[in-house]
Amino acid sequence: MTIVRWDPFRNVSTLQDRINRMFDEAFTRSKKFDDDASMGAWRPDVDIYDTDDALIVKAELAGVPKENVTVDVKDNILTIKGERSVDNEVKEENYYRRERSFGSFQRSFTLPAAINPDDIKAVYKDGILEIEIPKPEEKKPKQVAIDVK
Repeated sequence: MTIVRWDPFRNVSTLQDRINRMFDEAFTRSKKFDDDASMGAWRPDVDIYDTDDALIVKAELAGVPKENVTVDVKDNILTIKGERSVDNEVKEENYYRRERSFGSFQRSFTLPAAINPDDIKAVYKDGILEIEIPKPEEKKPKQVAIDVK
């Protein structure tokens, strides 16, 4: 009889492959549906990161004119809205492939409660919208003197 060492993680990769296959099958769409869906609403890619002084939001908005972009803050929710129009200079029958999405978009992000909306700055350059949200000054704890009697 051969002794086989027990490895509790032996079947993890097999399980991961099965789960991936299940999701691929569940969310696979036909090519026609993908082509039709790509012409509809889209979501620009967004990076959010932290610096010492601020929270930075960068949205990739290539091909969206500055006039078609709005940034709103209401009830500690930052909302970026805009629209990228279809290029009508090229006739539909002249396309070999069309992958860029067009139409309106909206992305919303919850901000920390103590943010002052008046301090938020937005810059749009080279198709990248960068929003700088300054961190509020932290309230220092009040020390209470202790009297010894």
